[in-house]
Amino acid sequence: MDDRTSLFETTRCACLASRRAARRITRRFDQALRAHGLRATQFTILAALRLAGPQSVGALADLLDIERTTMSRNLAVAAQRDLLTLRADPEDARSRIATLTAHGRHTLETALPTWQAVQKSLVEELGETTVHNLHQLAGGPCIAPLPNSSYEPQNQESPA
Repeated sequence: MDDRTSLFETTRCACLASRRAARRITRRFDQALRAHGLRATQFTILAALRLAGPQSVGALADLLDIERTTMSRNLAVAAQRDLLTLRADPEDARSRIATLTAHGRHTLETALPTWQAVQKSLVEELGETTVHNLHQLAGGPCIAPLPNSSYEPQNQESPA
């Protein structure tokens, strides 16, 4: 078999295609969320904390499938911007707990319509089936859907 023919197959690489698609999608969210001072990753972290409540760095990294060292850096930046607080876990002093602040919740709430517009645009472009397949490839949603009528937002603000 000709080496060039074999190498041409690499241009159809699923890994490369998924990484390119992820970067393009991320850029769209980043560009839109920039108006709120957020990047897509920061928005996702704030949303996860709002839905799941305070989380350890490790639990949040596992929940969002982000490397722990990367999560630690992202959380440190968000804490510097007063979007969340990081405090020692009372059960394990080696671990830290991330908690959404009032400023973080406000930032999330004001950015949500922007995120929704980009999400809607992508779903319209890609189609529901493709978006569903992306979720399946990723292992499903990272946070299970909340019951429709029983969701009551908790006061998750850190103490002043």
